[in-house]
Amino acid sequence: MRPGAGDAWATGDGCRASDRGPAAPGQPATGAARATLAVPPPPEEPAIGETIAQNRRARHDYSIEDTFEAGIVLRGTEIKSVRAHKVSLADAYARIERNEAWIIGLHIAPWESTDIRFNHEPKRARKLLLHRREIDELLGKTKAKGLTIVPLSIYISRGRAKVELGLARGKQTWDRRREIAERDAKRDMDRQVADARRR
Repeated sequence: MRPGAGDAWATGDGCRASDRGPAAPGQPATGAARATLAVPPPPEEPAIGETIAQNRRARHDYSIEDTFEAGIVLRGTEIKSVRAHKVSLADAYARIERNEAWIIGLHIAPWESTDIRFNHEPKRARKLLLHRREIDELLGKTKAKGLTIVPLSIYISRGRAKVELGLARGKQTWDRRREIAERDAKRDMDRQVADARRR
């Protein structure tokens, strides 16, 4: 149980620090004085697992067959902009080149309070961090099955920026029409159920 602001802190020998009298010269304060020391709050940042940006068209245009989590190599100004949600995945895609994974077209807005000389290029190619077996699997499936690597989202995990990659197959026109028809049918059904409950 945590002591309150007016309680004495328990010590290793079972006694209370406040029972020992004043601290010796040069020794840190104990007891109630110690309990009232102010601790500055940590700087605000996205919660662990918070989604920063999503590629909303990805699941509309592609069938996602598998997903991978990748780290991303960012500069100081880039991670600040990511934490501020100044990111867009609208034009982003990923590819394997020279046995390394890269994300292309990811837009991270320049950090406003930094000298332009030390800022970053918004759409520069950025290296993705994956295990060798994951890179080999992605490369093999894109070549053998004609699949595409699509960035699905960017999020913060344990204080680091991560990218969710989808191994995707482009949908045919009839696939999209079927999804639209199913969505419309579900919407109509929900509306009918809601109307029936109001009667």
